[in-house]
Amino acid sequence: MAIRFSSFEFYKSLAKSSPETGTISAKVVFFSGLMAGATEAVAVVTPMEVVKIRLQAQHHSMADPLDIPKYRNAAHAAYTVIREEGFFTLYRGVTLTVVRQATNQAVNFTAYTYMKNYAQSLQPGLKELPSYQHLVLGLVSGAMGPLSNAPIDTIKTRLQRSTAIPGESALTRIIAISKDMFKHEGFRAFYQGITPRIMRVAPGQAVTFMVYEFIRGHIEKMQHSKEHEYSE
Repeated sequence: MAIRFSSFEFYKSLAKSSPETGTISAKVVFFSGLMAGATEAVAVVTPMEVVKIRLQAQHHSMADPLDIPKYRNAAHAAYTVIREEGFFTLYRGVTLTVVRQATNQAVNFTAYTYMKNYAQSLQPGLKELPSYQHLVLGLVSGAMGPLSNAPIDTIKTRLQRSTAIPGESALTRIIAISKDMFKHEGFRAFYQGITPRIMRVAPGQAVTFMVYEFIRGHIEKMQHSKEHEYSE
């Protein structure tokens, strides 16, 4: 989240605001969100998701004491993957992860910005929206991202769950997974797990946007008070 919001603000700061209103255009918000999603995907999301999916996918029965899981914890899983399959296996599916995170955050930030501006237009007397409204707007915008790219996430998860095959390119594997899913499970398989994903992502985005707006507001107030003191 820290990488997401800091990179979003950085990319947004590179663009010029409207000279009439001082606001940033929707196109700038969309592409800033797109780049922020790509940045977080490469920096942390891809390797962490590979480790998480390997841990979740391993079969282990606690009823059988001889059935020892291959990965003991996240650190051991990362070490084992690197030792057995190479460091770049942690970046398996990075292209799909970048596409997923980029589209996710582009939709998320754009929807949130539009809804926030609309909510403010309905309440012209308010300088800043109350926290509960930021929470609700974040919840709605957070649900839009997963709905927009569920097939990408499903294919990515299956790609990262499987063991790397020497000589097989990522594109070949992605096409094979997609064909196999459609042939044996149908189109609905591409949206498998969408409900728990929304239940995970949307509340997280809601809390994050609320806290972000709260902290940003306090920082701006502190900056204004310091500027006022210096001017005196």
